[in-house]
Amino acid sequence: MRKIFKAIYAIWYREFKVFQREKSRIISSVFLPLFWYFIFGGGMGAMTSGKAGDYQHFIFPGFLAMTIIFSSIFNGAYIVWDKKVDFLKEVLIAPISRSTIFIGKMIGGMTDALLQACILLIIGIFLGIPFTVTSVPLTLVMLIFFAAGISSLGLIIGSFLESPEGFGLVSSFVVYPLFLLSGALYSLSNISVWLRILTRIDPATYAVDGLRGAILGISSLPYITNLAIMAAFDIALITIGTWAFRRMKL
Repeated sequence: MRKIFKAIYAIWYREFKVFQREKSRIISSVFLPLFWYFIFGGGMGAMTSGKAGDYQHFIFPGFLAMTIIFSSIFNGAYIVWDKKVDFLKEVLIAPISRSTIFIGKMIGGMTDALLQACILLIIGIFLGIPFTVTSVPLTLVMLIFFAAGISSLGLIIGSFLESPEGFGLVSSFVVYPLFLLSGALYSLSNISVWLRILTRIDPATYAVDGLRGAILGISSLPYITNLAIMAAFDIALITIGTWAFRRMKL
């Protein structure tokens, strides 16, 4: 067991050092959600019956989720690069299972995404987001659960693909539906039936709803229900991810 934990730590540490060296990735992953936040918050907020500031508060949890989605999904691109430069072959020579490699990379992707989300949380204080003593830990717990599932999804996509271009194309078809169907930008209470069905099968919907409930006290489902759905999502994706890594061809 100690050997497994050391292997997971070694893989996590390597992923974290790669993240530290890519300052442009950190900057873009934080400022892209902020750019969308101010554009949508100012533009769409002006079209609503309430104040633009109220709408900006409403969509802030959605942009926390957006940070997790973009960072975690695109972390799977490193699997493609590791296969191209034969780094993954070197790792597989070590006497550890592919499941252990998957867990180490998944935790590494989670760490990267959570650090970027925490930067956005700190910026949220200056944006006037009404955080409380209890809302911050509840927000962090939901972000952890969400990051675990989405990071696993990114690794699954990367395990099946051979080229960075292919990964970029496929991940784009995953990222934008996840975000746009989550209710990050609009309320889900008055949408059409067909759109409601799509939002219900989007795991990001429950993350955004849980984050909104934790930060603003506005949610369709209880926080614990959203968290339970996220836990089930994590278990399913981690199970599929370990299977995908075991069958992955190099």
